[in-house]
Amino acid sequence: MAKEQLEVLKALDVAKTQLYHFTAIVVAGMGFFTDAYDLFCISLVTKLLGRLYFHVEGSPTPGSLPPQISATVNGVAFCGTLTGQLFFGWLGDKLGRKKVYGMTLLLMVVCSIGSGLSLGHSPNSVMATLCFFRFWLGFGIGGDYPLSATIMSEYANKKTRGTFIAAVFAMQGFGILAGGMVAIVVSAIFKAKFPAPSYAVDPIASTVPEADYVWRIILMLGALPAALTYYWRTKMPETARYTALVARNAKQAASDMSKVLNVKIDAEEEKVERLATDRGNAYGLFSKQFLHRHGLHLLGTATTWFLLDIAFYSQNLFQKDIFSAVGWIPKGATMSALEEVYKIARAQTLIALCGTVPGYWFTVALIDYIGRFFIQLLGFAMMTIFMLGLAFPYHYWTTSSHHIGFIVMYAFTFFFANFGPNSTTFIVPAEIFPARLRSTCHGISAASGKLGAIIGSFGFLYLAQNPNPALADHGYPPGIGVKNSLFLLAACNLLGLLFTFLVPESKGKSLEEASGEAMTEEEPTV
Repeated sequence: MAKEQLEVLKALDVAKTQLYHFTAIVVAGMGFFTDAYDLFCISLVTKLLGRLYFHVEGSPTPGSLPPQISATVNGVAFCGTLTGQLFFGWLGDKLGRKKVYGMTLLLMVVCSIGSGLSLGHSPNSVMATLCFFRFWLGFGIGGDYPLSATIMSEYANKKTRGTFIAAVFAMQGFGILAGGMVAIVVSAIFKAKFPAPSYAVDPIASTVPEADYVWRIILMLGALPAALTYYWRTKMPETARYTALVARNAKQAASDMSKVLNVKIDAEEEKVERLATDRGNAYGLFSKQFLHRHGLHLLGTATTWFLLDIAFYSQNLFQKDIFSAVGWIPKGATMSALEEVYKIARAQTLIALCGTVPGYWFTVALIDYIGRFFIQLLGFAMMTIFMLGLAFPYHYWTTSSHHIGFIVMYAFTFFFANFGPNSTTFIVPAEIFPARLRSTCHGISAASGKLGAIIGSFGFLYLAQNPNPALADHGYPPGIGVKNSLFLLAACNLLGLLFTFLVPESKGKSLEEASGEAMTEEEPTV
């Protein structure tokens, strides 16, 4: 059966790159900038929270968050993100991308400010208030994943769609970088204004009372880019694909895109009506037809994102080894509280600058030339190789004369995560599912990834503990050790490579071709 396409969608697919594309990238990208800032900045201040609220009189080491509280403070936003990805993904298909897009941003603004204003009569009550706001902050962040990806994919032309979606996701790198830089500046200002001795010299005076403002300012500043972007989000028109294919308002879709593209577009209401009555384009998420057409695709996008995030978020297993090996972060007792914040932020900023940001932009530059499938396959393959390269001679890497080699291997592992599945798992679910289910399926895939992130961040934190109880970190039970954990992570990457074969290539195709949603003309009756 001969296939045809609505004129408004064809106009979008063949449109030259112009101002509205860049506006959409900035508006959606600033959301991801904020997401990354808010999610990752908490790791910069957890040591400070331990010193402020869990100081132990007479202890030779500074106060630290108890393991359960540390896991909750760091992980509660991930739980909120997972929930938000499912909820807002579904809502974006029910109410429209634009209507829901502003809600997520407002939630992020309110909860970023609320996190910094966390109060209580006891340390535990302060942490409980912080966790409450961090959960709902994560809930708003979760909504940004399916909505930003879907909006960008539905606005883009088919020639450079991968580049545009990748550019939105790449703003994560700058958000992580900004979080580190803000923490550096804020801690440096307070350190200069309120000098303090190291913990070893004076445990009490090493944490000045004014340090309580530092973590609050760092967390609250996450509201700023979100608030600045809100106006522009409200001005974006609904995507033509949602308006025409889901809301079935051909006239509105043509009107909106005529203004955006500065060309006259016919409404083609008859085509939209014929599409609405086509049973082949009316199946639901839990139908046999969806299972037949897209079941394996959804399995592929969800499992690859899940397996990738287990490995990607496990990086905290060896960051402390790297930081101490190169002398970036001395022992806590040798520093004041503000000096520790400064040095942790400096170390994480350098990691982001050298290992995180470049991989994202390699994907932006190459994805529409070599395709999503190849980049994802290459990324998983190289991550497997480098993880095994770290695991087999792990004791070799831990000797002082081989630390530089360890750092190089570490950097390449996460370079190929970002120039690989960390980017493509975000891009592909926004392209290969029908418009009426696109945001929902992206949300399911993203939530699967966030479940992997929780396992990678916290499951492996316990799993990687030394098998000898005497050598495990304080408060943690013995585990299988870092070497065996690296073997498990390499296995996750290898499984990710295999599940990649369930995901189709979408390079150079319109969204309707990639999703099998292209409208068909009725054959003449005999």
